[in-house]
Parts: sequence; C-alpha cells; structure tokens
Amino acid sequence: MTSLDALSPVDGRYAGKLAQLRELCSEAGLIRQRVRVEALWYLHLGRIDGLPIPASLPDKSRAALELLAGTMAPEGEAEQVKAIEARINHDVKAVEYHVRAQLQRAGGTPAQLEYVHFACTSEDINNLAYALMLRAARDTVLMPAMSELIAKLATLAREHAATPMLARTHGQPATPTTLGKEVANFAARLERQRAGLAAIRIAGKFNGAVGNYNAHLAAFPDIDWRAQTQRFVAALDLETNAYTTQIEPHDWIAEYADALARFNTVLVDLSRDVWGYISLGYFRQRVLTGEVGSSTMPHKVNPIDFENAEGNLGVANALLKHFAEKLPISRWQRDLTDSTVLRNIGVALGHSALAFDVLGRGFDRLEVDAGRIAADLDSAWEVLAEAVQTVLRAHGVPKGYELLKDFSRGQAVTRESLHALIASLPLPPEARQRLLQLTPSTYLGEAARLARDVRGKQ
Repeated sequence: MTSLDALSPVDGRYAGKLAQLRELCSEAGLIRQRVRVEALWYLHLGRIDGLPIPASLPDKSRAALELLAGTMAPEGEAEQVKAIEARINHDVKAVEYHVRAQLQRAGGTPAQLEYVHFACTSEDINNLAYALMLRAARDTVLMPAMSELIAKLATLAREHAATPMLARTHGQPATPTTLGKEVANFAARLERQRAGLAAIRIAGKFNGAVGNYNAHLAAFPDIDWRAQTQRFVAALDLETNAYTTQIEPHDWIAEYADALARFNTVLVDLSRDVWGYISLGYFRQRVLTGEVGSSTMPHKVNPIDFENAEGNLGVANALLKHFAEKLPISRWQRDLTDSTVLRNIGVALGHSALAFDVLGRGFDRLEVDAGRIAADLDSAWEVLAEAVQTVLRAHGVPKGYELLKDFSRGQAVTRESLHALIASLPLPPEARQRLLQLTPSTYLGEAARLARDVRGKQ
C-alpha cells in the first residue's frame, strides 16, 4: 500500500509529517509497548522472593528478555506478533506467545516459559502499554510542539507589544489595544492549557482478571501481591490505580483527552482570529515562489495554514471528546467497547500534531502591515468616547455617558468634532488637556506592558 491508498489522511497525505508520532502510536508502537510490559513483568517476577523458577533464568535467557524490555523493537517484532494473532485471533495472547518463543530460543525451560504472562489478564498488559504510549506521545511529540508554538506567539507579542490596533467587540470598533497584547492573550491561554496536560497523572493497574489478585493469591498466598504490583507499576513511572475492574477505568485518559481538547479549542479561536486579521490586511503572508493560491484567481494568497489547522483541530476534538465521554464507561467488570475506540487515539493525536505544525508554519509566513493597522485606528476617533465619558464620571459631571452616546452613536466622529466637544465640557483644565492629548493610537492602557510580560521563551 502506498500513501495514495491510505484510508486515513494521517497515514496518507500527511504521513511524512507524523513519522515520530507513528512510531509511538501505530499498531507497531502498541505492540512494542505490550511486549515491553510482558518482558518487564517477567524480569520483575525474577526479583520476588519465593518465586525460584523465574529467578533461575540463565544469562542468555535474561538477555533476551532485557532486549524485549527495551524501547527499541527487535527486527521484525510487530510482523511476528501479527502472524501469531492471525492464527489465534487474540492480540495480547499473540504478544504472550511471541515472548515465550523468544525466551524458548534463548534456552528457557518449559517451566520458565509458564511464567510469561503469569497471573495476568490481557488488560494488565494493555492498560500499561497504552499508558506508556500516551505518555511518550505527550512528552516527546505534543508538549515540545506546544511549547514551540507558545514561544512563537510570545516572541510576536513582545515584538509588537506597542503596535496600536483597533479592537473589535461584536465586530464593531472598540477600545484600542495593541497587536502584541492580543497575541499575548493566546500565548497565556495556551500556556495554561499546556500545563494542564503536563499535570495529568498517568495511571496503570496490574491486579488480575477483576482487580482482586485472585489468581496471584491462589498460586502464592504468602506474597504481598499488592505491594509487588505497585512496585512494578511505579518502576514504569506510572501511578498505581488499586481500585479497578478487569480494566483500568480510563478516567485519566479522559482527563488527558479533555486537556488536549481544551488546548486545541484555544487554537481554533486563534486560527479564526488570525484568519480575520489577514482578511483585514493587518497581516500579510509572505509569497512562496511557485505556490498557487487559487486555480482561477492568480492574485490570491489564501490563509490556508490557519484554515487547515482549524479543520484538523476540529477532527481531533471530535475524537478526543468521544474518548472522554466513552472510555470511562464499561458494563459491569468489563466490556470490549473500549478496545476499538482506544485504537483511534493515534488518529486524534495525529490531527492535533498536524495542526500544531501547520500553525507554526503559518506564523512563520506572517508579516505585520503596521500602516494598514494604523489607518484603521486613525479613522476611529469614536473609540475615545469611552475615555471622555469616564473622565466626566470621575469629576462628577451628570449624564456624561448619555452625552457621549448622543454625540457618537451612529455618527461620524473626527478629531476636530471630538476636540470641539471636549473644549465645551465642564472639566478642570488639566483633565481637559489630558483628553485633548489622547489619540486612538495612544489610548492603550496597560496593553504594551501586558504583552511584554507574557510568559514564553525569549
């Protein structure tokens, strides 16, 4: 199959951009983590007092297990597991048989082979495999991309901290701001959501068929299996969930999906705002040689990066919200509805990662048109009506708001007409002079300082 035959664009059209994520979240990536957990559990069993058979492995057999427990997959591992699955029709049991085969080749005895998958249910292996997968995807792919995007925004915010810009509330001219402050708003929001995703505590369980250690204690009643399995899960740098059915209930995956979806939602807002600023001419997009904007209108440079990002974020969030709503629900001690849903996690992360990438490239293409921004602001003297009515209130002048409403609403306001009004107002000379010195481009409050103070890499 080539990329042209792929059913999903993350493995087709966009395959080249997702190589790192595919290594982690593809079926091969999942198989790698399952094999690791099986091998690591056997190695852990060999360190428990009272279990002489796994502890008696010869060095060659132990080396084989340590190879399987590593982060890098041995050659042909996924294909070998899939061949076994095709024969037995069980994905996790296929992993068990694969590990047994490798241990047998390395000299493991029949008795030693029986400790592969000892006292495990498939979900003991599966939930830890997904936990390791999602942690790796978060820490090595998503978080660095998020941080890079936030840093781009913080840099842009500081560069244009003092670039005056007409604000729009309800789409209408409003109190001026600065371009940098509006970008800083998004940098701050995204940093908060990024921190939320980073703080998700990833959990795992390893407690048997219905979460009670039944088989463990039937075989070795004198071993403290709760302590042993907690030690095993902690060695994977995961938090143990002691209260489960057959499955770890996926609450943390719901939290993870919600946190990523919130980050993505802020990016949808950002994409739409930047799209609008490009439409207003506040941003220009650098022309790329050879690029075509429209199949019929040669002049066009379309904001496709921000449109593409919005589309990918929408697809990602549709899946992430389904994960958050569905995965914590399972009938009685378990049903299998989570299995096929979990297999789509990489798709949601892929669309998220695509959006992060395309937004970064979109921002790299942007150039600020300060002249266009200034022209819009200079034609909106009515925005100073807020300042005038507030100063009137401050000096106890009655009905200042109503006076400015009658003066400005639905009428053209110019510098000359506003100054004439100010000159007629019953204000102290210093207050009147302060208002006369105001322009739309200087009525900025703390915008510039807020933009400069935004968190993010310098």
